[in-house]
Amino acid sequence: MDNRIYGYARVSSREQNEDRQLEALTKFGVLQQNIIIDKASGKDTEREGYQYLKRQILRSGDTLIIKELDRLSRNKSDIKRELEEFKKIGVRVKILDIHTTLTDFPPEQAWVLEMINAILIEVLGAIAENERNKIRARQREGIEAAKKKNVRFGRPSKPLPENWQQVMAEVRCGKKKPVEAMRELGISRSCYYRLYNKNQK
Repeated sequence: MDNRIYGYARVSSREQNEDRQLEALTKFGVLQQNIIIDKASGKDTEREGYQYLKRQILRSGDTLIIKELDRLSRNKSDIKRELEEFKKIGVRVKILDIHTTLTDFPPEQAWVLEMINAILIEVLGAIAENERNKIRARQREGIEAAKKKNVRFGRPSKPLPENWQQVMAEVRCGKKKPVEAMRELGISRSCYYRLYNKNQK
């Protein structure tokens, strides 16, 4: 049961496709059923699949394979902390895009490998964090530019039903109760009150 191999893949949203990562992991020899997938942001490590993998599956002697370093996180301090934790519990992490992590050195030369990996992880972690900061900056700039053009965010306003004015006149004069108005207008209670509050004069 020792030396089990697991893979982890992450994409930032449900619209993105994880096939490229899955292909790389299975090509390296990870069984499909041993790959955990998250569709969530890399802003931190609080992701359902990843936390389940860490806390419920991986144990000393196991190997975790990921395609790229930023699949763990796009935060440099998070990356370093996670790798340290895996090291402490005896889980080896292999990163397909960092070839030195795939290499097995003789025990007396292990320190050389650790030094090389530490340098690469520091650099790539900084790149991943910088990329996330750039994405966030572009999002902020886009929102500000859109606001200047009076672009509205959120759901578009629901148009008033054609018979709204007539039905609401009957509600105001007491001929109809709100529940009867909702039924006649064909809208839900929440929609009725949202439109009512928005169109009060």
